[in-house]
Amino acid sequence: MNLSLAKQSDRRNASAFTVPEVVIALVIIGTLLVALYAGFSAGFSVMKSARENLRATQILVQRAEVMRLYNWSQFLNTNNYFKPSFIEYYDPLGGANTKGVMYVGTVRTNALTFSGPNYVNNMRAVTISVYWTNRIGKTNVTFSRQLVTHVARYGIQNYVYGPTQ
Repeated sequence: MNLSLAKQSDRRNASAFTVPEVVIALVIIGTLLVALYAGFSAGFSVMKSARENLRATQILVQRAEVMRLYNWSQFLNTNNYFKPSFIEYYDPLGGANTKGVMYVGTVRTNALTFSGPNYVNNMRAVTISVYWTNRIGKTNVTFSRQLVTHVARYGIQNYVYGPTQ
């Protein structure tokens, strides 16, 4: 009798999975793989968007810092020193076709709109805007960033380059 029990247990150990078990396992594995690839795709998309947004912020800050170093007469004569519109690229050092996203920017200088204080004529409000377009799926989406700052006649440029007009 011990012999027959040993043969039955050997058969149970040697038995394979049934077809429905294999199909269910494949469905679960397939679903997990699709979810994994979807997660990677979404992660890469978010990282690309964050990098482009960071580059736009870098362009804005770069333009603002350069503008703050101009003396007052250079600042008022904006067309000769810094252009009211500009184009930058995601990778400015890239080759002809590898520069990446194109950023189109504008710089607007306005006199302060309120009246009263005697320093109104010695200050200007500056708005720097950057726009770029991305293709998300089959749709082009335009993004923008904007920086608003003030420039004073007796600002930081006096400490860097000495007194100005």
